[in-house]
Amino acid sequence: MSPPASNPDVIENAQGRRQNAISLLLFLLICAVFLVRFFVSPQIMNSFMRYTGESGAFYEKLHVGTYAIFALVPLAFLVRPLFLSKADIPKVRALVYFILWLGLLMALMFVLGRSGAAGYVVDSYVTAAAAGLLMFTVGEPVRRQIGNVVLATLMLSAVIGIFEALTEMRLLPYNVVELTFRPIGLSEHPLSLGMMCAVAIGFVAATRLAVPAKFGAILLFFIGTAAAEARLATLLSVAAILAILIAVPWTRLSVQQERKAKGVVLLVALAGGAALVALLYAGGLLSRFSSSLFDENFFARITIYEIFGYVSWREVIFGTDVLEILRLVNEKLGLPYIESTPVILIFQFGLPLALGFVGLVVYLFRTLLRDNQRPAFIATITFFLAALSNNALSTKTPAIAIMVVLLIAYATAPPSRERPPG
Repeated sequence: MSPPASNPDVIENAQGRRQNAISLLLFLLICAVFLVRFFVSPQIMNSFMRYTGESGAFYEKLHVGTYAIFALVPLAFLVRPLFLSKADIPKVRALVYFILWLGLLMALMFVLGRSGAAGYVVDSYVTAAAAGLLMFTVGEPVRRQIGNVVLATLMLSAVIGIFEALTEMRLLPYNVVELTFRPIGLSEHPLSLGMMCAVAIGFVAATRLAVPAKFGAILLFFIGTAAAEARLATLLSVAAILAILIAVPWTRLSVQQERKAKGVVLLVALAGGAALVALLYAGGLLSRFSSSLFDENFFARITIYEIFGYVSWREVIFGTDVLEILRLVNEKLGLPYIESTPVILIFQFGLPLALGFVGLVVYLFRTLLRDNQRPAFIATITFFLAALSNNALSTKTPAIAIMVVLLIAYATAPPSRERPPG
Protein backbone atom coordinates (compact mmCIF):
# COMPACT_ATOMS: atom_id res chain seq x y z
CA MET A 1 0.00 0.00 0.00
CA SER A 2 1.44 3.39 -1.02
CA PRO A 3 2.10 5.94 1.72
CA PRO A 4 -0.29 8.86 2.03
CA ALA A 5 0.62 12.16 0.36
CA SER A 6 1.27 13.73 3.74
CA ASN A 7 4.06 11.29 4.57
CA PRO A 8 7.07 13.39 5.70
CA ASP A 9 9.49 11.28 3.64
CA VAL A 10 7.48 11.88 0.46
CA ILE A 11 7.31 15.59 1.14
CA GLU A 12 11.03 15.77 1.91
CA ASN A 13 11.89 13.88 -1.29
CA ALA A 14 9.66 16.17 -3.34
CA GLN A 15 11.28 19.25 -1.80
CA GLY A 16 14.71 17.77 -2.47
CA ARG A 17 13.89 17.18 -6.14
CA ARG A 18 12.52 20.71 -6.41
CA GLN A 19 15.69 22.20 -4.91
CA ASN A 20 17.86 20.11 -7.23
CA ALA A 21 15.88 21.31 -10.24
CA ILE A 22 16.18 24.93 -9.08
CA SER A 23 19.92 24.49 -8.50
CA LEU A 24 20.44 23.05 -11.98
CA LEU A 25 18.39 25.82 -13.60
CA LEU A 26 20.23 28.48 -11.61
CA PHE A 27 23.60 26.98 -12.57
CA LEU A 28 22.67 27.10 -16.27
CA LEU A 29 21.33 30.66 -16.01
CA ILE A 30 24.43 31.91 -14.17
CA CYS A 31 26.73 30.29 -16.73
CA ALA A 32 24.67 31.80 -19.56
CA VAL A 33 24.70 35.38 -18.27
CA PHE A 34 28.40 35.16 -17.38
CA LEU A 35 29.38 33.88 -20.81
CA VAL A 36 27.35 36.63 -22.49
CA ARG A 37 28.96 39.37 -20.40
CA PHE A 38 32.47 37.95 -20.52
CA PHE A 39 32.72 36.90 -24.16
CA VAL A 40 30.36 39.06 -26.24
CA SER A 41 32.82 41.73 -27.32
CA PRO A 42 32.21 45.50 -27.56
CA GLN A 43 32.54 45.20 -31.34
CA ILE A 44 29.57 42.83 -31.41
CA MET A 45 27.64 45.11 -29.05
CA ASN A 46 28.33 48.10 -31.32
CA SER A 47 26.69 46.27 -34.20
CA PHE A 48 23.24 46.78 -32.67
CA MET A 49 23.65 49.62 -30.14
CA ARG A 50 25.98 52.57 -29.45
CA TYR A 51 27.85 50.78 -26.70
CA THR A 52 31.27 52.44 -26.87
CA GLY A 53 30.52 55.55 -28.94
CA GLU A 54 30.39 59.02 -27.40
CA SER A 55 26.78 59.54 -28.47
CA GLY A 56 23.76 57.55 -27.41
CA ALA A 57 21.54 57.14 -24.35
CA PHE A 58 22.92 55.95 -21.02
CA TYR A 59 21.07 52.64 -21.24
CA GLU A 60 23.03 51.88 -24.43
CA LYS A 61 26.30 52.18 -22.53
CA LEU A 62 25.69 49.04 -20.50
CA HIS A 63 26.40 45.58 -21.87
CA VAL A 64 23.45 43.27 -22.45
CA GLY A 65 25.20 40.81 -20.15
CA THR A 66 25.27 43.47 -17.44
CA TYR A 67 21.49 43.80 -17.63
CA ALA A 68 21.17 40.01 -17.50
CA ILE A 69 23.35 39.76 -14.38
CA PHE A 70 21.47 42.58 -12.65
CA ALA A 71 18.14 40.88 -13.45
CA LEU A 72 19.27 37.46 -12.25
CA VAL A 73 20.62 38.61 -8.85
CA PRO A 74 17.23 39.37 -7.18
CA LEU A 75 15.63 36.35 -8.86
CA ALA A 76 18.37 34.05 -7.55
CA PHE A 77 18.03 35.43 -4.02
CA LEU A 78 14.26 34.86 -4.14
CA VAL A 79 14.29 31.25 -5.33
CA ARG A 80 17.44 30.00 -3.62
CA PRO A 81 18.19 30.28 0.11
CA LEU A 82 21.73 31.28 1.04
CA PHE A 83 23.92 28.72 2.76
CA LEU A 84 27.07 30.64 3.62
CA SER A 85 30.05 29.27 5.44
CA LYS A 86 31.83 31.35 8.04
CA ALA A 87 34.48 32.26 5.45
CA ASP A 88 31.81 33.40 2.95
CA ILE A 89 30.17 36.03 5.15
CA PRO A 90 32.99 38.66 5.00
CA LYS A 91 33.15 38.24 1.23
CA VAL A 92 29.42 38.75 0.74
CA ARG A 93 29.59 41.76 3.05
CA ALA A 94 32.51 43.18 1.05
CA LEU A 95 30.60 42.77 -2.23
CA VAL A 96 27.54 44.56 -0.83
CA TYR A 97 29.63 47.38 0.66
CA PHE A 98 31.49 47.71 -2.63
CA ILE A 99 28.24 48.21 -4.54
CA LEU A 100 26.86 50.69 -1.98
CA TRP A 101 30.01 52.83 -1.90
CA LEU A 102 30.25 52.85 -5.69
CA GLY A 103 26.60 53.92 -5.80
CA LEU A 104 27.40 56.87 -3.52
CA LEU A 105 30.43 57.74 -5.66
CA MET A 106 28.34 57.71 -8.84
CA ALA A 107 25.66 59.87 -7.20
CA LEU A 108 28.33 62.40 -6.23
CA MET A 109 29.72 62.41 -9.76
CA PHE A 110 26.26 63.13 -11.17
CA VAL A 111 25.86 66.02 -8.72
CA LEU A 112 29.23 67.42 -9.82
CA GLY A 113 28.18 67.14 -13.46
CA ARG A 114 30.87 64.57 -14.35
CA SER A 115 28.88 61.42 -15.01
CA GLY A 116 31.17 60.24 -17.82
CA ALA A 117 32.77 57.62 -15.57
CA ALA A 118 29.41 56.08 -14.66
CA GLY A 119 29.31 53.87 -17.75
CA TYR A 120 32.50 51.90 -17.16
CA VAL A 121 32.19 51.93 -13.34
CA VAL A 122 28.77 50.28 -13.54
CA ASP A 123 29.60 48.05 -16.51
CA SER A 124 32.91 46.82 -15.10
CA TYR A 125 32.98 47.20 -11.31
CA VAL A 126 29.35 47.09 -10.14
CA THR A 127 28.74 44.20 -12.54
CA ALA A 128 31.75 42.38 -11.08
CA ALA A 129 30.32 42.69 -7.56
CA ALA A 130 26.86 41.59 -8.74
CA ALA A 131 28.44 38.56 -10.43
CA GLY A 132 30.20 37.79 -7.16
CA LEU A 133 26.89 37.89 -5.28
CA LEU A 134 25.40 35.47 -7.83
CA MET A 135 28.17 33.02 -7.04
CA PHE A 136 27.04 32.86 -3.41
CA THR A 137 23.50 31.81 -4.37
CA VAL A 138 24.86 28.35 -5.16
CA GLY A 139 26.87 25.90 -3.09
CA GLU A 140 30.64 25.55 -3.16
CA PRO A 141 30.74 22.57 -5.58
CA VAL A 142 28.55 24.47 -8.06
CA ARG A 143 30.73 27.56 -7.75
CA ARG A 144 33.72 25.48 -8.74
CA GLN A 145 31.82 24.11 -11.75
CA ILE A 146 30.96 27.66 -12.83
CA GLY A 147 34.63 28.53 -12.55
CA ASN A 148 35.47 25.50 -14.69
CA VAL A 149 33.02 26.69 -17.37
CA VAL A 150 34.58 30.17 -17.42
CA LEU A 151 38.10 28.72 -17.47
CA ALA A 152 37.17 26.33 -20.30
CA THR A 153 35.82 29.26 -22.33
CA LEU A 154 39.06 31.15 -21.74
CA MET A 155 40.83 28.07 -23.11
CA LEU A 156 38.60 28.24 -26.18
CA SER A 157 39.51 31.92 -26.55
CA ALA A 158 43.20 30.98 -26.41
CA VAL A 159 42.70 28.29 -29.08
CA ILE A 160 40.89 30.77 -31.33
CA GLY A 161 43.65 33.33 -30.74
CA ILE A 162 46.34 30.83 -31.74
CA PHE A 163 44.33 29.92 -34.86
CA GLU A 164 43.98 33.60 -35.75
CA ALA A 165 47.70 34.21 -35.26
CA LEU A 166 48.63 31.32 -37.55
CA THR A 167 46.08 32.10 -40.27
CA GLU A 168 45.84 35.90 -39.87
CA MET A 169 42.08 35.53 -40.09
CA ARG A 170 39.71 36.67 -37.32
CA LEU A 171 36.53 34.89 -36.38
CA LEU A 172 34.93 37.87 -34.61
CA PRO A 173 34.58 41.51 -35.76
CA TYR A 174 37.40 43.89 -34.85
CA ASN A 175 37.53 47.39 -36.32
CA VAL A 176 40.75 48.71 -34.77
CA VAL A 177 43.39 49.61 -37.36
CA GLU A 178 46.76 48.06 -36.47
CA LEU A 179 50.16 48.09 -38.16
CA THR A 180 50.48 44.32 -37.78
CA PHE A 181 47.88 41.59 -37.37
CA ARG A 182 47.26 40.51 -33.79
CA PRO A 183 44.61 38.01 -32.65
CA ILE A 184 41.81 38.74 -30.20
CA GLY A 185 40.21 35.33 -29.60
CA LEU A 186 36.93 35.88 -27.74
CA SER A 187 38.20 39.09 -26.11
CA GLU A 188 37.90 42.73 -27.11
CA HIS A 189 41.60 43.43 -27.75
CA PRO A 190 44.90 41.55 -28.24
CA LEU A 191 46.16 42.88 -24.91
CA SER A 192 43.03 41.56 -23.20
CA LEU A 193 43.57 38.15 -24.76
CA GLY A 194 47.17 38.07 -23.58
CA MET A 195 46.32 39.33 -20.09
CA MET A 196 43.53 36.81 -19.46
CA CYS A 197 45.62 33.91 -20.81
CA ALA A 198 48.41 34.86 -18.40
CA VAL A 199 45.95 35.22 -15.51
CA ALA A 200 44.30 31.88 -16.28
CA ILE A 201 47.61 30.08 -15.72
CA GLY A 202 47.35 30.76 -12.00
CA PHE A 203 43.76 29.56 -11.79
CA VAL A 204 44.54 26.35 -13.68
CA ALA A 205 46.85 25.44 -10.78
CA ALA A 206 43.87 25.91 -8.40
CA THR A 207 41.67 23.42 -10.24
CA ARG A 208 41.32 19.75 -9.38
CA LEU A 209 42.50 18.60 -12.80
CA ALA A 210 45.01 15.78 -13.05
CA VAL A 211 48.63 16.89 -13.38
CA PRO A 212 48.88 16.08 -17.13
CA ALA A 213 45.69 18.07 -17.80
CA LYS A 214 47.02 21.02 -15.79
CA PHE A 215 50.28 20.88 -17.73
CA GLY A 216 48.40 20.89 -21.06
CA ALA A 217 46.14 23.78 -20.02
CA ILE A 218 49.04 25.89 -18.76
CA LEU A 219 50.97 25.21 -21.98
CA LEU A 220 47.93 26.24 -24.04
CA PHE A 221 47.50 29.49 -22.11
CA PHE A 222 51.19 30.31 -22.44
CA ILE A 223 51.07 29.82 -26.21
CA GLY A 224 47.86 31.89 -26.29
CA THR A 225 49.63 34.72 -24.47
CA ALA A 226 52.54 34.55 -26.91
CA ALA A 227 50.15 34.47 -29.88
CA ALA A 228 48.50 37.68 -28.67
CA GLU A 229 51.96 39.31 -28.76
CA ALA A 230 51.28 40.98 -25.43
CA ARG A 231 54.88 41.32 -24.32
CA LEU A 232 54.39 42.17 -20.65
CA ALA A 233 51.69 39.52 -20.30
CA THR A 234 54.03 36.96 -21.88
CA LEU A 235 56.78 37.81 -19.39
CA LEU A 236 54.24 37.67 -16.56
CA SER A 237 53.03 34.26 -17.75
CA VAL A 238 56.59 32.95 -17.49
CA ALA A 239 56.86 34.43 -13.99
CA ALA A 240 53.50 32.89 -13.03
CA ILE A 241 54.60 29.43 -14.18
CA LEU A 242 57.85 29.68 -12.23
CA ALA A 243 55.99 30.98 -9.17
CA ILE A 244 53.57 28.04 -9.33
CA LEU A 245 56.43 25.56 -9.56
CA ILE A 246 58.27 27.14 -6.63
CA ALA A 247 55.56 28.45 -4.28
CA VAL A 248 52.69 25.97 -4.56
CA PRO A 249 53.19 23.10 -2.07
CA TRP A 250 53.13 19.46 -3.18
CA THR A 251 51.47 17.99 -0.11
CA ARG A 252 51.78 14.35 -1.18
CA LEU A 253 55.54 14.61 -0.71
CA SER A 254 57.60 15.28 2.37
CA VAL A 255 59.41 18.62 2.53
CA GLN A 256 62.71 17.03 1.51
CA GLN A 257 61.13 15.07 -1.35
CA GLU A 258 59.32 18.19 -2.51
CA ARG A 259 62.54 20.18 -2.76
CA LYS A 260 64.23 17.51 -4.83
CA ALA A 261 61.20 17.01 -7.10
CA LYS A 262 60.74 20.74 -7.64
CA GLY A 263 64.42 21.12 -8.49
CA VAL A 264 64.18 18.47 -11.20
CA VAL A 265 60.88 19.82 -12.57
CA LEU A 266 62.26 23.37 -12.59
CA LEU A 267 65.30 22.33 -14.62
CA VAL A 268 63.12 20.42 -17.08
CA ALA A 269 60.71 23.38 -17.30
CA LEU A 270 63.53 25.84 -18.02
CA ALA A 271 65.01 23.60 -20.71
CA GLY A 272 61.64 22.83 -22.26
CA GLY A 273 60.59 26.47 -21.99
CA ALA A 274 63.69 27.64 -23.82
CA ALA A 275 63.01 25.17 -26.64
CA LEU A 276 59.34 26.24 -26.78
CA VAL A 277 60.25 29.94 -26.92
CA ALA A 278 62.68 29.23 -29.78
CA LEU A 279 59.94 27.32 -31.61
CA LEU A 280 57.37 30.07 -31.09
CA TYR A 281 59.84 32.74 -32.20
CA ALA A 282 60.62 30.76 -35.34
CA GLY A 283 56.88 30.50 -35.97
CA GLY A 284 56.48 34.27 -35.74
CA LEU A 285 54.42 34.31 -32.55
CA LEU A 286 57.01 36.36 -30.64
CA SER A 287 57.90 38.81 -33.38
CA ARG A 288 57.33 41.87 -31.17
CA PHE A 289 60.18 40.72 -28.96
CA SER A 290 62.58 41.24 -31.87
CA SER A 291 62.61 44.93 -30.96
CA SER A 292 63.41 46.36 -27.55
CA LEU A 293 60.78 46.37 -24.82
CA PHE A 294 61.48 50.09 -24.47
CA ASP A 295 59.81 51.07 -27.73
CA GLU A 296 57.33 53.79 -28.67
CA ASN A 297 54.46 52.09 -26.82
CA PHE A 298 56.52 51.85 -23.62
CA PHE A 299 57.54 55.51 -23.70
CA ALA A 300 53.96 56.58 -24.49
CA ARG A 301 52.91 55.12 -21.14
CA ILE A 302 55.64 57.17 -19.45
CA THR A 303 55.11 60.35 -21.45
CA ILE A 304 51.43 60.50 -20.49
CA TYR A 305 52.37 61.64 -16.97
CA GLU A 306 53.77 64.87 -18.43
CA ILE A 307 50.15 66.00 -18.77
CA PHE A 308 50.23 67.08 -15.12
CA GLY A 309 52.55 69.89 -16.21
CA TYR A 310 49.78 71.38 -18.38
CA VAL A 311 46.97 71.46 -15.82
CA SER A 312 46.29 73.31 -12.58
CA TRP A 313 46.28 71.83 -9.09
CA ARG A 314 42.52 72.37 -8.93
CA GLU A 315 42.00 70.03 -11.88
CA VAL A 316 44.11 67.40 -10.15
CA ILE A 317 42.34 67.71 -6.78
CA PHE A 318 38.78 68.13 -8.00
CA GLY A 319 38.94 66.47 -11.43
CA THR A 320 37.83 67.85 -14.77
CA ASP A 321 36.45 66.92 -18.19
CA VAL A 322 38.46 63.94 -19.46
CA LEU A 323 37.70 64.88 -23.07
CA GLU A 324 39.47 68.20 -22.49
CA ILE A 325 42.42 66.31 -20.99
CA LEU A 326 42.47 64.05 -24.07
CA ARG A 327 42.60 67.14 -26.28
CA LEU A 328 45.61 68.40 -24.32
CA VAL A 329 47.24 64.96 -24.61
CA ASN A 330 46.74 65.04 -28.38
CA GLU A 331 48.04 68.59 -28.80
CA LYS A 332 50.79 68.87 -26.19
CA LEU A 333 52.09 65.32 -25.95
CA GLY A 334 51.26 64.04 -29.42
CA LEU A 335 49.58 60.91 -28.06
CA PRO A 336 46.31 59.60 -29.55
CA TYR A 337 44.97 58.01 -26.32
CA ILE A 338 45.27 58.14 -22.54
CA GLU A 339 46.60 54.64 -21.85
CA SER A 340 46.95 55.07 -18.10
CA THR A 341 44.41 54.13 -15.48
CA PRO A 342 45.91 56.41 -12.78
CA VAL A 343 45.71 59.45 -15.09
CA ILE A 344 42.10 58.72 -16.07
CA LEU A 345 40.98 58.12 -12.48
CA ILE A 346 42.60 61.31 -11.19
CA PHE A 347 40.97 63.55 -13.79
CA GLN A 348 37.59 61.82 -13.69
CA PHE A 349 37.20 61.72 -9.91
CA GLY A 350 39.78 64.11 -8.55
CA LEU A 351 42.73 62.83 -6.52
CA PRO A 352 40.94 62.26 -3.15
CA LEU A 353 38.01 60.38 -4.71
CA ALA A 354 40.36 58.46 -7.00
CA LEU A 355 42.30 57.27 -3.95
CA GLY A 356 39.01 56.27 -2.32
CA PHE A 357 38.03 54.32 -5.45
CA VAL A 358 41.37 52.51 -5.46
CA GLY A 359 40.91 51.75 -1.77
CA LEU A 360 37.54 50.13 -2.49
CA VAL A 361 39.05 47.90 -5.18
CA VAL A 362 41.94 46.90 -2.90
CA TYR A 363 39.48 46.18 -0.06
CA LEU A 364 37.34 43.97 -2.30
CA PHE A 365 40.18 41.90 -3.71
CA ARG A 366 41.94 41.63 -0.37
CA THR A 367 38.76 40.21 1.14
CA LEU A 368 38.18 37.78 -1.74
CA LEU A 369 41.73 36.49 -1.36
CA ARG A 370 41.12 35.42 2.24
CA ASP A 371 41.42 31.66 2.75
CA ASN A 372 42.40 31.32 -0.89
CA GLN A 373 45.15 29.23 -2.38
CA ARG A 374 48.55 30.50 -3.49
CA PRO A 375 47.70 30.16 -7.20
CA ALA A 376 44.92 32.71 -6.69
CA PHE A 377 47.45 35.20 -5.31
CA ILE A 378 49.71 34.54 -8.30
CA ALA A 379 46.80 35.08 -10.70
CA THR A 380 45.73 38.30 -8.95
CA ILE A 381 49.24 39.78 -8.98
CA THR A 382 49.56 38.85 -12.66
CA PHE A 383 46.24 40.52 -13.41
CA PHE A 384 46.97 43.85 -11.76
CA LEU A 385 50.52 44.10 -13.13
CA ALA A 386 49.24 43.47 -16.66
CA ALA A 387 46.16 45.69 -16.30
CA LEU A 388 48.06 48.65 -14.86
CA SER A 389 50.38 48.70 -17.88
CA ASN A 390 47.50 50.17 -19.91
CA ASN A 391 43.98 51.51 -19.35
CA ALA A 392 42.28 48.13 -18.80
CA LEU A 393 41.01 49.13 -15.34
CA SER A 394 39.38 52.34 -16.55
CA THR A 395 37.38 51.03 -19.50
CA LYS A 396 34.39 48.78 -20.03
CA THR A 397 35.90 45.36 -19.52
CA PRO A 398 34.73 41.94 -18.31
CA ALA A 399 38.18 41.20 -16.87
CA ILE A 400 37.36 42.45 -13.35
CA ALA A 401 34.18 40.37 -13.19
CA ILE A 402 36.05 37.31 -14.47
CA MET A 403 38.61 37.77 -11.69
CA VAL A 404 35.91 38.07 -9.02
CA VAL A 405 34.09 34.97 -10.28
CA LEU A 406 37.25 32.84 -10.47
CA LEU A 407 38.49 33.98 -7.05
CA ILE A 408 35.18 32.90 -5.52
CA ALA A 409 34.97 29.70 -7.58
CA TYR A 410 38.37 28.39 -6.52
CA ALA A 411 38.41 29.77 -2.99
CA THR A 412 37.70 26.37 -1.46
CA ALA A 413 41.00 24.60 -1.04
CA PRO A 414 41.17 20.87 -1.79
CA PRO A 415 41.03 18.61 1.30
CA SER A 416 44.24 18.95 3.25
CA ARG A 417 46.52 15.95 3.36
CA GLU A 418 49.10 15.16 5.93
CA ARG A 419 52.64 15.23 4.58
CA PRO A 420 54.39 11.90 4.78
CA PRO A 421 57.26 11.83 7.27
CA GLY A 422 60.77 12.31 6.09
